[in-house]
Amino acid sequence: MKPVIRHLESLDNPDIFDIYSYASVMEHTSQLQYLSTDAVASLFNSPQNYTLVAEHDSKVVGHVTVFQSIKVRTKHCASLAIAVHPEIHGKGIGKALMNAVIDQSDNWLNITRLELEVHEDNLGAISLYKRMGFEIEGTKRLSTFKSGKYIDTVIMSRINPSYQLGA
Repeated sequence: MKPVIRHLESLDNPDIFDIYSYASVMEHTSQLQYLSTDAVASLFNSPQNYTLVAEHDSKVVGHVTVFQSIKVRTKHCASLAIAVHPEIHGKGIGKALMNAVIDQSDNWLNITRLELEVHEDNLGAISLYKRMGFEIEGTKRLSTFKSGKYIDTVIMSRINPSYQLGA
């Protein structure tokens, strides 16, 4: 499946809301279930954020958002959030979104460090991130309450390969 990757538009909000209406998606986020459409839209519609969507058959089936730092000394850093519609997991949408956002971050947004946090039990996501060049930096122990218990969160990052220390 080859999706069209493009920038988020306000008309995409219903499709983004649909993705986040699934418990199987929400369980891997830091948000509570049953968010309103306005709450979901507010997560990604900000001048400091850069959101790409994957469109297939005229429907948005995934997104990736770069949350750029507004702090002067950390403007070279950004964090990521990604979600793919659960009905099409494993079809290459996440990989296509990650490739696009890495290209944008490295070549257009002047981001040196991309970072993310992922629940330790989200093995598919961790595997994807490793394939995309992210490395595990550490673990935040018992950092998230999920399904009635505390779980660990894995911290991962990717440094732009063209960055040279001291250059």
